[in-house]
Amino acid sequence: ARAGRGWCQGLDIPNELFLTLGLVSLVENLLVVATILKNRNLHSPTYYFICCLAASDVLVSVSNLVVRLFMLLMEHGVLVIRASVIHHMDNVINMLICSSVVSSLSFLGVITVDRYITIFYALRYHSIMTQQRAMVTMASVWLASTVPSTIFITYYHNNAILLCLIGVFLFVLVLMLVLYIHMFALARHHLCSISSQQKQPTVYCGSSLKGAVTLTILLGVFFICWGPFFFHLILIVTCPTN
Repeated sequence: ARAGRGWCQGLDIPNELFLTLGLVSLVENLLVVATILKNRNLHSPTYYFICCLAASDVLVSVSNLVVRLFMLLMEHGVLVIRASVIHHMDNVINMLICSSVVSSLSFLGVITVDRYITIFYALRYHSIMTQQRAMVTMASVWLASTVPSTIFITYYHNNAILLCLIGVFLFVLVLMLVLYIHMFALARHHLCSISSQQKQPTVYCGSSLKGAVTLTILLGVFFICWGPFFFHLILIVTCPTN
């Protein structure tokens, strides 16, 4: 047992680092929300979904900032809070984090589907994705994100709840992977047709490479940002005692 614990050492990350990252994330996402709300040219379903995604990430940042700020104040003896109050605050923050995580993942999936409809059903897009349907979709995502967070906080010791969260992440990852690869394949096909007519294979190869790089970056950033959190949940399920 000692040998097994020897290589698994704790990694202490300063609260100041989390606080800085939270502030940066909060500011940039608030700028996205303000830009979309202020610019009338961006008042369309696509940008509404992006605005909701940014709002979800604002909630994540606010939750992170509140937790780290309280921890810093308590570490330096500036703030003294009873254990019962800390417990209730922890439940509220965890509920907010869970809700924002689920809504953020859900809106990423919605944006992917929206882009897919834009490309493959361009002529029918405005009849498919109407303002009313966009509003219903956004309301449904927010509602569907709030209810599971309450259940999660109540039954967080149950592995089934953690598996559901992991399942949401894997579903969105697979959805993005399949739809974006399909969109990339269509764009590649169009480039092939254009290059064959213009007899410029170099342009075709360069554009295909840029598209592949863009797709890799998009999916890579998604996995890098959310992967560690859900990998941690997988470890909790598979290795609960260590």
